[in-house]
Amino acid sequence: MKSFLKSCTALTVALGFVAQAAAQDMKTEVGEGEGRLNVVAWAGFLERGETDPKFDWVTKFEEATGCKVSVKTANTSDEMVALMNEGGFDLVTASGDASRRLIAGKRVQPINIDLIPSWGKLDDRLKEAPWHTVDGVHYGVPYVWGPNVLAYNTEVFKEAPTSWNVVFEEQTLPDGKSNKGRVQAYDGPIHIADAALYLMTHKPDLGIKSPYELNEDQYKAALDLLRGQRQLASRYWHDAFIQIDDFKNEGVVASGSWPFQVNLLKADGAPVASVFPEEGVTGWADTSMMHADAANPNCAYKWLEHSLNSNLQSDLSLWFGANPSVPAACTDGSGMLTAEVCEQNGSNNFEKVRFWQTPITQCESQGECVPYYRWVSDYIAVIGGR
Repeated sequence: MKSFLKSCTALTVALGFVAQAAAQDMKTEVGEGEGRLNVVAWAGFLERGETDPKFDWVTKFEEATGCKVSVKTANTSDEMVALMNEGGFDLVTASGDASRRLIAGKRVQPINIDLIPSWGKLDDRLKEAPWHTVDGVHYGVPYVWGPNVLAYNTEVFKEAPTSWNVVFEEQTLPDGKSNKGRVQAYDGPIHIADAALYLMTHKPDLGIKSPYELNEDQYKAALDLLRGQRQLASRYWHDAFIQIDDFKNEGVVASGSWPFQVNLLKADGAPVASVFPEEGVTGWADTSMMHADAANPNCAYKWLEHSLNSNLQSDLSLWFGANPSVPAACTDGSGMLTAEVCEQNGSNNFEKVRFWQTPITQCESQGECVPYYRWVSDYIAVIGGR
């Protein structure tokens, strides 16, 4: 986590002027709702009971505010950035590898935290987080955070795998069969960081300090590892529900995943579990951010406050396998979450998660790093077999 804070320094300086100018245009009061709210969100982040009747935090909001919520599901951070660039949305639930790009691109507006009565309930580690804060100006409200776990088939792995090597290196699995064609990889350039994280343990001579800060040699090593993985992966997944089906019906036995898929698979009786491998995990701390040209800012502010409701935070965290940004949601009994479940979701491992961030040229751990636009083009090439 400390490396994340350092690595954001250079980008924070570059964004300083943006923050100073934008702060002058910050909204100062919340008026009557406009009747609509359009949101770009990860799958499972805004539920109205359609998937499971027990999980519904949208209907209550609509009834209380008159703001009808429409959700556009995005499967990757790059898709979220593209949709926000197109416009037509009020809010986005952005991870750290998208939020800084949205701020730099002036696609989101500063948030007046004085208009968010529940701000004080937030986890102190998230209030000033660098993925949504520039020069003291907040560009969003923390939503939930969590890890990218290794999901595995418990009938193939009688004991939990201890390493990410089961998805990165060809090998015979405990059932006597090869892992080739039975594993998956994430369909997004940020997956390069997972390869870099693996190399931090298995090739320490590379000197990688952060999986998001790679010099040319370190970056080449990560791409080489991913080219090898290309020969193993049956699919590059980005749709959570397709991955769920692949574990059920297509013979997938191991993959990086979100707790969301694992929880739904378990609930459906599938032989699937998850683990934090010995190399550690990457992860996401997601922030609700308002579009710079939001057509429904009053409804947006009403949702930002609603998003910190302890009942919502509790049920969302249980549903997605995430950790609430309002710590009291783990213990206050407002929803279905319990302290034990929070611990299972990794609430005590905040410092161990390498949260997604956007790679930049002027990085902290070394003089110059490979920037994100290279990650995008090169990962497309890897997926294409080049």
